Amino acid sequence: MGLRTKHYRRAASCIFAFSIILLGQAVSDPDALVRINQIQVIGTHNSYHAGLLPGIAQLMQKSDPESFKTLEYKHADLATQLDHGIRQIELDIFSDAAGGRFAHPSGPAMVAKAGLPPDPNPYPDGRMLQPGFKVIHVQDIDYASNCQPFVACLQIVKNWSKQHPLHVPIFILVETKQDLPDEKLPWTQPEPYTAATFNALDAEIRSVFSNQEIISPDQVRGRYPTLEQAVLAGNWPTLKQARGKVIFLLDQQSNGPIYLQGHPSLRARVLFTNATPGRPDAAFVEANDAGKAEIEALVRKGYLVRTRSDADTIQGRTNDTRRRDEVLASGAQMVSTDYPASEPARWTGYTVALPGGLPVRCNPIVAPSTCVGADLELSPTR
Repeated sequence: MGLRTKHYRRAASCIFAFSIILLGQAVSDPDALVRINQIQVIGTHNSYHAGLLPGIAQLMQKSDPESFKTLEYKHADLATQLDHGIRQIELDIFSDAAGGRFAHPSGPAMVAKAGLPPDPNPYPDGRMLQPGFKVIHVQDIDYASNCQPFVACLQIVKNWSKQHPLHVPIFILVETKQDLPDEKLPWTQPEPYTAATFNALDAEIRSVFSNQEIISPDQVRGRYPTLEQAVLAGNWPTLKQARGKVIFLLDQQSNGPIYLQGHPSLRARVLFTNATPGRPDAAFVEANDAGKAEIEALVRKGYLVRTRSDADTIQGRTNDTRRRDEVLASGAQMVSTDYPASEPARWTGYTVALPGGLPVRCNPIVAPSTCVGADLELSPTR
């Protein structure tokens, strides 16, 4: 046998052995081959929403029936939602630095004035008197939440996570509220969000979750100059790196510049901003009303995208599944609904779920060919 033949055979043997190693990795460690932007999960819209209290519901149904319809939904507690496969939740928060700002809503007085039976106090233990962010949909009239305050909601998620350490990352969308709905009622005046308010928000999150339990902008950016450059290069963590962790997302684009003050490209921050593509902090994009083509284009570039499959109870009342089917096919990593499989619309049975009832599936647009949906996380019902 000539020297050249021996050399070729030795090279072929090495290539074969290396192929076996790669195949073994694909079979034994699929988590290392799938990144968190290459999956898709179902989320709940206003996950904390416990529904209108009976007296306020009756009052709204008479005085503003169209607005009442948009609020006629509610969710189970957060742990139950996670048990049923929800992997993205949404929490609306108002700043309450001194405590007590939302402890005495005007809704009960309006109910009494209308001659209706009084509503029970959803927080008789005084927790609304304590400083800290409060979880409320609309101050004064729609304030009953299935967890309160914000840190208590986070603690529920953390406790569930500790009991299920192999879950794919839980996406936590935070909507920072500071507006008055209109000028017709004596609304509680909200506190404005400033850089200091956002520092306090980061501190509350870090009081519950350690750095090792959070997927942060710093981790994703790595050695890239900007967060967006890292995202466009596909530098999201793998499932192997992300299991058992949470990732925080800031809802409103208008708050992005304030949150970025002193933190270029989100350095040392906790939440990912809802940013316009092309900005240094662009990693997460909320595309609630976007069509399939627009969402798919964002997903292909590497952004995390959250969208909604239904809104204002319209699809729940009509069983119109067109939007649902469109966004599930779009590749949006987070599809948010008022009607997860465990909470179908009472009017029509409309619901939103992934095939097979799994809590996560391979992203239909950008998942690698090695991705196996059934291996990403066991169904809660299996």
